[in-house]
Amino acid sequence: MGEGKVIRRSLPVLPTVPSPVVAGAATVGRGGGGAPVRVGLVTLGCDKNTVDSERILGRLVGAGAEVSGEVEGADVVVVNTCGFIDLAKEESVDAILEAVRLKEAGRTRAVVAMGCLVQRYKAELEAEIPEVDLFLGLTEADQLIPRLRARGLLPDPDSLVPTMERPLRILTTATPHTSYLKISEGCDHGCAFCAIPLMRGKHRSTPIEVLVREAQELEARGVVELNLISQDTTWYGRDLVRAAATGLATRGEDSAEYFVGKPFAGMAGGDPLAAAARLGGGGLAGAAGFAGAAGLAGAADGAVGVGADLALGGPERRRGLLPDLLRALLDETGIPWFRLFYMYPSGIQPELVELIAREERILPYLDMPIQHGSDAVLKRMRRPERRATILERVRRLRDAVPGLTLRTTVIVGFPGETDEEFEELLDLLEEVRFDRVGAFAYSVEEGTPAATMANQVPDEVKRERLERLSDVQRAISLENHEARVGRIETVLIDHAADAEGDAYGRTAGQAIDVDGVTHVQGAEGVRPGEFIRVRIVEADEDDLFAEMVGDE
Repeated sequence: MGEGKVIRRSLPVLPTVPSPVVAGAATVGRGGGGAPVRVGLVTLGCDKNTVDSERILGRLVGAGAEVSGEVEGADVVVVNTCGFIDLAKEESVDAILEAVRLKEAGRTRAVVAMGCLVQRYKAELEAEIPEVDLFLGLTEADQLIPRLRARGLLPDPDSLVPTMERPLRILTTATPHTSYLKISEGCDHGCAFCAIPLMRGKHRSTPIEVLVREAQELEARGVVELNLISQDTTWYGRDLVRAAATGLATRGEDSAEYFVGKPFAGMAGGDPLAAAARLGGGGLAGAAGFAGAAGLAGAADGAVGVGADLALGGPERRRGLLPDLLRALLDETGIPWFRLFYMYPSGIQPELVELIAREERILPYLDMPIQHGSDAVLKRMRRPERRATILERVRRLRDAVPGLTLRTTVIVGFPGETDEEFEELLDLLEEVRFDRVGAFAYSVEEGTPAATMANQVPDEVKRERLERLSDVQRAISLENHEARVGRIETVLIDHAADAEGDAYGRTAGQAIDVDGVTHVQGAEGVRPGEFIRVRIVEADEDDLFAEMVGDE
């Protein structure tokens, strides 16, 4: 991971976000003046990491900092890293090195690296990039505020923002009307190719009350589309229900804050079990990443406020599975669109299907990762389902939910994948006809069972198979899109009209950033976050093209 091994890129930055005006902010600003300390945060990786960063920014505001998605002019640059695949690791190291260059040029005072990459490779990073002031793994995230304060980079606790005024999250995306709700952390599945449990721990659900409170705050901030995310969204609540049935608390359940899943022996990052015990009761060291309610943003500073009773448990605490969470979100918010991601086929049960079919605010859209179509490969992957289960779930969903959009992800070139097994994957895609497929070539992840498997597939074979699969899926996606021409649909506008009156947004069947967009003609005056009715007039394999219509 040395400097010579990374691909050079410009430092990735988030879109500019408003810098909150903080009463009583630090007087230790750059140059020793009275300006508050400004922290710029760089986020790499998945949407789950975006949520973590938004919570970190919220906590920094609570500690008296001014925050921004811009690193230029920041006193402190925080890089929230990704450690999932080699390319993401390289990008994270490159971002850290670019931040170090800002420091060496006197354009920032301190650099902090956090997140998944640090959890896995902290010792190596400390040895190779000693210019970084602070490395914090996921199980050390509670140390961000006190460590910055000890270095004079944040004000003392007397300058904290009052508890009731602390935001849970600072929204950072260019489309703040769309956001994410991370409902659990970690994963119990142990897929052979995946290192997420090594970084994030085992599965841990966030209590329903905490999630409802977070959704309510997001709604108050203007969010009209909420995407539910986790490692396996269908797994939600199983640990809470099990704890209720046995009368035992889950590890860390009595902690006010959550960030990573349950630590376990063998998890990367030194002794995560010891780190997790710092908050007491086996709770996770996660203060920087997930304050359970707006009033919990200062819990590590001894300022547990409004909402703490909900996060800490109590007689009114609700325990339930995903349908129970969805019903609570529907009942206690007015958010128009809820979208479900990372839904393992084996976890999609009849009650959930019926709820999706019945509730209009739960979009007829499902992200359902299958990873492969060959039972032999699925077995080697240690996936929890087989081909028959995938087909049965698809039939059940399509029978119950008219107009359902299905998205999936698959991996080609998994160790030992034969030509025949790859053909089985293509056959499954042709049979199911997913609307969209995210396809990836297998990437070796050290520490995972697949990394040491025999019969690793050559890179050139992976590339050829990926191209063949992409050709097959492009044709399917185009046919599915062309079938929508002539329909009247609702579009959520993401970007206002240009000088020609053309805006773009997304239908219920298009998730942000991954599914293409709908271009709308004659959309003068529409604003981001607004729902409009359109007629689809044209389609290609990626996008839809539409014109505005009246109230037809």
